[in-house]
Amino acid sequence: AFLNGELEEEIYMEQPEGFVVPGKEKKVCRLVKSLYGLKQAPKQWHAKFDQTMLSNGFKINECDKCVYIKNVPNHIVIVCL
Repeated sequence: AFLNGELEEEIYMEQPEGFVVPGKEKKVCRLVKSLYGLKQAPKQWHAKFDQTMLSNGFKINECDKCVYIKNVPNHIVIVCL
């Protein structure tokens, strides 16, 4: 899930073990998506989840930001995160 988050800032990392380009060992990689282990990963994932839920007609509960509610004909859908 954390791999789907969009990064808000540029983050660079060393080349991963096993993928080091010979002759370019000092080069680094710029991340284009979130990555497991990044301190920003949970926040980025939650922002993406919020965006997805809101675009599908859910509303965020004012008392608990991890509860999403949607009224559909004859039902109420509640998603607790």
